[in-house]
Amino acid sequence: MSSPNLSSPLSFILTGIPGLEDAQFWIAFPFCTMYFMAVLGNITLLLMIRIDPSLHLPMFYFLSMLSAIDLVLTTSTMPKILSIFWFHSHEINFEGCVAQMFFIHSFSTVESGVLLTMAFDRYLAICKPLRYSAILTGPTIAKLGLAAAVRGIAIITPLTCMVTSLSYCGPRVIQHSYCEHMSVVKLACGDTRANSIYGITAATVVVGSDSILIAVSYMLILREVIGLSSREARLKSFGTCGSHVGVILLFYTPGLFSFYTQRWGHRIPTHVRILMADLYLLVPPMLNPLIYGMRTKAIRDRVLSLLWQQGIKPRS
Repeated sequence: MSSPNLSSPLSFILTGIPGLEDAQFWIAFPFCTMYFMAVLGNITLLLMIRIDPSLHLPMFYFLSMLSAIDLVLTTSTMPKILSIFWFHSHEINFEGCVAQMFFIHSFSTVESGVLLTMAFDRYLAICKPLRYSAILTGPTIAKLGLAAAVRGIAIITPLTCMVTSLSYCGPRVIQHSYCEHMSVVKLACGDTRANSIYGITAATVVVGSDSILIAVSYMLILREVIGLSSREARLKSFGTCGSHVGVILLFYTPGLFSFYTQRWGHRIPTHVRILMADLYLLVPPMLNPLIYGMRTKAIRDRVLSLLWQQGIKPRS
């Protein structure tokens, strides 16, 4: 990361949620609860997959990647957001702001790639079951995860460098709860069109290509499932794929809303846009362990068996 220009500020001021300053103290309580649930759920999922050899399968390795990414996304933003809401700690230094921006945007891009690999995994499991184990070997899984990580870092690194090369000579107040790219760029003086064009193009290409490929995968899966002779097999496949599609929509919908309204949604109240942006980094990481983990029989049985060992009898 290059050093900021001499005209760059030493720090920025994050406002939190403009228009809801008086309510932020109380908003922090559900945010903190969701953050705690996200951390607990994803760490539990990672530990379950790590200690249980029966879960050492491609689908669960991809779930591990998703959980690790969600932990990074929430932890890179929520502690600072909560400190703003509860302790009025609005200041963030330039390097910290740029680092936060890099983690948010790069790991969001990585997560999109992991969701694509998970759709590919379900396609192979349902449409090509006999070749599933031969195709998704350990090295292949590692290469797919590495490719998603490298793509995310490669796309966002130039964006981060472009932000550090700008001069900031105006107000240093960011109208946001965290350092979102365009919210920071708006504070720069001079021509910022290159930043805007690169950001919009990168987001559109990544989300557009990934979502199209995911949609194609699930359309092929749907065609295969409809042709299954067993009603029980059809219901099981629909249940598994339905939960996956739910997580995918939960990730892309608020993300796209936040991204595009930040640029063109001037008629949408600012507090609505910022709330959606905050929830985008909080709700999917909280729900992913529940949707993927607790709806997966192998993980659910493992958690219940641990509860039995601890002397806690779960309700049937």
